[in-house]
Amino acid sequence: MSETLYNGICLPDEWPPRDIDRASKAPIPVPYLAHVPAVIPVGTGRQLFVDDFLIGSTDLARVYHHPVKYSGNPVFRPETAAETETLPCACPKSGGIWYDADTKRFRMWYEAGWLNKLAYAESADGLHWERPALDVVPGTNLILPGVEMDSTAVFPDPDTKDPDAKFKLFVRGPGGLMPGRAYVSPDGVHWSDPVLTTPLEDRSTIFYNPFRKKWVYSIRRVFDKERIRLYRECDDYLKGADWSDGSAVFWLRVDEADRPDPAIGMPPQLYNMDVVAYESIMLGMFQIHLGPENSVCRDTGIPKITELQAVYSRDGFHFSRPDRMAFIPASRTKEAWDRGYVQSVGGLCHIRRDEIWFYYIGFQGDEGRTLPYGRLGGMHDHSATGLATLRRDGFASMEGTGTLQTRLISAKDRNRLFVNANTGGALLAELQTADGKAVPGFTMADCVPFTGDRTLHRIRWRENELLPVADGRPFRLRFQLQTGALYAFWLSDTPAGDSHGMTAAGLVE
Repeated sequence: MSETLYNGICLPDEWPPRDIDRASKAPIPVPYLAHVPAVIPVGTGRQLFVDDFLIGSTDLARVYHHPVKYSGNPVFRPETAAETETLPCACPKSGGIWYDADTKRFRMWYEAGWLNKLAYAESADGLHWERPALDVVPGTNLILPGVEMDSTAVFPDPDTKDPDAKFKLFVRGPGGLMPGRAYVSPDGVHWSDPVLTTPLEDRSTIFYNPFRKKWVYSIRRVFDKERIRLYRECDDYLKGADWSDGSAVFWLRVDEADRPDPAIGMPPQLYNMDVVAYESIMLGMFQIHLGPENSVCRDTGIPKITELQAVYSRDGFHFSRPDRMAFIPASRTKEAWDRGYVQSVGGLCHIRRDEIWFYYIGFQGDEGRTLPYGRLGGMHDHSATGLATLRRDGFASMEGTGTLQTRLISAKDRNRLFVNANTGGALLAELQTADGKAVPGFTMADCVPFTGDRTLHRIRWRENELLPVADGRPFRLRFQLQTGALYAFWLSDTPAGDSHGMTAAGLVE
């Protein structure tokens, strides 16, 4: 039976789909961009212009943006005995950094020592971190003794009714094709006995799709010497750990638009994929492996070059990859803490007032440690955790001087219009009927111009404030922009502009 999503996308009867050609090198099609719903409900979250899903017509230009690395990086580096007993390492990989709104603390789950132990840290400001002494291994911040880490992922479960399963953990130890371990916890510190997963490769992870209340195993496999990704969705996280029945389907790979890095010359591959819900979309970090080969890194002691690309989905499965530039690049210089092996963190990002904070990890390597390939080679030496910041909703903007008209949209029980924009001229908005006619009282001539730079601004009309659309009738919005940038719009039911969207790894008050 087909399922209609919050944004009007109707999923096919067979879901997840099995029709992607694994052998093809063409970009994987994104069906909802080719067949957009007749009416798009926009009552959930800020509406982003990362693709053409919302746009009926425009003469503005789309510009993609990238975060700025924090000048004080790294914000978390190896210090304790556990973090230095193998190779120095203090990084989530993918682990997780989540904001707890109840305690107003950042919570980090990370790898303490290269391929070593799972540990836990907290912070009041996201920059200065504490390692609490816990009761799991008394006197330390270790929380899963006896289990070696290679891949980890921690997700809070916002929808569970089981008090003992408020957190989900996935662990994959070092080695070849083998099972991973799925755990649950009431507090993120004390974990259940593990449930073994179907065998999978390292750097596999998990994520949660709150729009559909589905858990997803992001499964790395290698076929014909190529790293690819399989997708396994389930309602029950622990029961879903078994996909031996073939329920995991082919999902992601690199394509012909991914060109070799000119400085390396090696065909790129997909290394990892972490995903989180942000406002009205599923946001992914596509970790692309550019090389060199492991043997070259082993002989030189330098880390592999992997970088992060931001990718976007409106159905949770098909991801558009419109910007192939590195969203968070490797620094590539010998002295840099993030010279290479740049990777995402579970939860991906936090919303902090006018910014989004992205935690990521990087490796410096050690050219003096050219040992035989294995755990203690220089290619995996000196890893830490850093931060990069972006304007809120700032993945893409529609820029220039011109107009943008939406497709047919609806917003039941929402009647206040807000925007995220930066304009040196003015931004105007107009409400239109389904057939494109301006609604009296809500025309461009009636609109109070917005000039300035705000990530949350309410659009008003001189005689009217509340749009007559809360009954769910279809309508269009037409924006007129003079020398500026429009990042997002949304409809709210509150004067404060609540978007009722998803907040990734947390909305920091």
